[in-house]
Amino acid sequence: MFRLSLGFTLVAIELVLLAQAARVVHDWDIGYLTVNRDGYTTRRAIGVNGQLPFPPVYATKGDTLVINVHNSLDLPTSIHAHGIFQKGTNYMDGAGLITQCGIPPGENFTYEINADQAGTFWIHGHYNHQNVDGLRTPLVIYDTEPAALEYDEDMLIFLEEWYSNEFSVRMAEVLNPLVPFPPPPSFPYGLINGINGNDTTPITFVPGRKYRLRVINMSSTEWFKFSLPGHQLQIIEADGVDSVPHTVDGLDLGPGQRYSVVVTAHDTEQYNYQYNVTLYANFIPFIPGMNPRYYLGLIEYKPGAPVKTLTQSDDFLTEWSDDVVLKAWDQQPLMPVDKTFNWTTGTTKYSNNLTYSILDDIPFQPPLVPPLFSVMSMGDLALNDTIYGPQTRAHVLRLNEVVEIVVNNPSSLYHTMHLHGHDFQVTEYGPAGTQADPDASPIPVRKFSEWPMRRDTFVVPAFHYTKVRFLADNPGVWIFHCHMDVHFAMGLAVTFVEAPDVLQKQQTIPQGLFDMCHRQGVPTSGNGAGNAAFNLTGLPPIPS
Repeated sequence: MFRLSLGFTLVAIELVLLAQAARVVHDWDIGYLTVNRDGYTTRRAIGVNGQLPFPPVYATKGDTLVINVHNSLDLPTSIHAHGIFQKGTNYMDGAGLITQCGIPPGENFTYEINADQAGTFWIHGHYNHQNVDGLRTPLVIYDTEPAALEYDEDMLIFLEEWYSNEFSVRMAEVLNPLVPFPPPPSFPYGLINGINGNDTTPITFVPGRKYRLRVINMSSTEWFKFSLPGHQLQIIEADGVDSVPHTVDGLDLGPGQRYSVVVTAHDTEQYNYQYNVTLYANFIPFIPGMNPRYYLGLIEYKPGAPVKTLTQSDDFLTEWSDDVVLKAWDQQPLMPVDKTFNWTTGTTKYSNNLTYSILDDIPFQPPLVPPLFSVMSMGDLALNDTIYGPQTRAHVLRLNEVVEIVVNNPSSLYHTMHLHGHDFQVTEYGPAGTQADPDASPIPVRKFSEWPMRRDTFVVPAFHYTKVRFLADNPGVWIFHCHMDVHFAMGLAVTFVEAPDVLQKQQTIPQGLFDMCHRQGVPTSGNGAGNAAFNLTGLPPIPS
């Protein structure tokens, strides 16, 4: 188990941090390699510096994280620091064809990321869904202030699912108009700290010590549950936001979500214990041994000590993490709403016999000109939604508006929704649509209490709606998308263009980003089609 990735204790980490400069520099050569990660299938994947997994990234709040990227792939690439707001540096967000063109094959680009936040994040590819094929790693930013609960050591537990085929192969099946939709489901294997979940190393506990466990779901489609029977977990963070300590039996994490918990070790080393990791998806068939997949690891107090046998509690009686129950540590009150978007997710077949995912009416497609470049070149017209093109699903926001999003999901699918540049107050869950099972219990309305918890990635369960709010205080172009990559690739996304008039005055796109676009023939001025005013000729047709 990673103790801050390589067995460092908290004391050692503190010494390292004291010695670090304010600029934390990493050189990444992103390229292909052949791996067998799950113990069953050898296939091509994407790693860094010839490694997969590649090392987690660590910084301290106030540092500048510098990642020098060389692209050794045969396709463009980009990276995104998931959960980092990029205030004042929207052009470093890494969202391909939204804030930048991809880094061309054989070329270089340097990301400079201001570590203005503290918490548990991750960095992943954001071009052609390369994160699914391995381009992903944890990012931990240490706080300079004490945590809500004291602890002695800090450990990192990152969870991934791993498919036997590359993402492009799976998407070709999904988008093949000649075969029925949906295609047969895939059943991935679970990885714990980058290796087969059955081969993971023990979590070592010392009696009486307190441990902060940072648990990250870096998967692209499936959920993970994590528990340590015989131990209680006190949640102190969700998605980089500190929470009032809250005790649970286990964590339930959708793709992209993170939690930090504090666990107090027992006072004796008489017994070792087992921890449980479950990889599952409620929206594909239940097949024993395939969905869900169960993994057991060792909580080791003493090598060779007997493992204490504990009765596995019923999953429905287990108290799992629930963000609407959590309270924000900073006690930020509920924000009053200025603007509401009420959207419904759906999967629709169009006249070309292709099936797309939508938020309300049409699927998202990137425009010909990345929207950030349109903002910077269109003057006052940047305040008009229309100039970005209908497929961009652009919505212009005023500075400091409080925006409420209601996502209705009247289907048996699940979604995790992520907005770049912000976190949300999670305020309410409730029923949407008619459940497939007429005998199912009614879905209750559940609301926050006292100080709504904030996070950057929230779940919309099957036949539910979820309500969230965010403050538009970060001028930039920010994509809001499903973090289940198949859904995102099928079009489940919209774009927020936030305070474009302020953005034009405050930020300047680095010349290197213009150069990357020009070398790939991508225009960097004009509306979404690269034209003047409202002439959108040249955009791909909207599916009908």
